Amino acid sequence: MAKPARLSAGMLLYRRSDQGIEVLVGHMGGPFWARKDAGAWSIPKGEYDEHEEAQAAAFREFEEELGAPAPAGTPISLGEVRQSGGKVVTVFALEGDFDEQTAVSNTFEMEWPKGSGVMQSFPELDRVAWLGLEPARTKLVKAQATFLDRLEQHLEPGHPSP
Repeated sequence: MAKPARLSAGMLLYRRSDQGIEVLVGHMGGPFWARKDAGAWSIPKGEYDEHEEAQAAAFREFEEELGAPAPAGTPISLGEVRQSGGKVVTVFALEGDFDEQTAVSNTFEMEWPKGSGVMQSFPELDRVAWLGLEPARTKLVKAQATFLDRLEQHLEPGHPSP
């Protein structure tokens, strides 16, 4: 019997600026990601189980990962993707603003250095930034770039509203 996929949900905050559409993304924390940039950023997201709705989990995870609730508004479903590790990620987009300088991420603990027996605490996201769609494509974990394409399609003139 196959092991059920791990589920994750996130909120992709976007805003319109003079430079075009910008999205709020975070650099993953911890020693594995410390010296990486391309492919080391993520939409603020986290795991949930089958007893929680994906949209509720996305709002909860936004607040846990950034330290403040998502702006009020009606989210747009951007669907789901399966990442290379098998995790199924569901993302919602929400137009709004957020001061990235105020972000305070929750933390996780892990043994570091590996094999040392020493437990250290690291932020889930060690920095957050507003990026244009093209820079975000190069920084996001590969599978999550799909959500940028879906957001762009949704924002095209003439696309029906949610």
